[in-house]
Amino acid sequence: QVQLVESGGGLVQAGGSLRLSCAASGSIFSINARGWYRQAPGKQRELVARITSGGSTNYADSVKGRFTISRDNAKNTVYLQMNSLKPEDTAVYYCKVEATVPLRDYWGQGTQVTVSS
Repeated sequence: QVQLVESGGGLVQAGGSLRLSCAASGSIFSINARGWYRQAPGKQRELVARITSGGSTNYADSVKGRFTISRDNAKNTVYLQMNSLKPEDTAVYYCKVEATVPLRDYWGQGTQVTVSS
């Protein structure tokens, strides 16, 4: 059984930083990409950052220059370093693993990030 466990969310003042982690466990034999998404109240879930198995990254325009996605393959973990946080970054953040073996996507349970002004 595959499980994604997120951590690192919380309450922070505007301008502050947080680091999210997402550790994967279980039978995932091949991964195409890992990503972070977020969903604010009343809004659709959106891509924040994504990193492929080859190391290519892409970011939402709203977070470019402030957020950095990275991974540790040995720990099967993906990270999201969030700096210069803004109140509009407030959302539930979800990690996603795009697996190729087995061929399916996996989602974490979400972690709340709240940025106060």
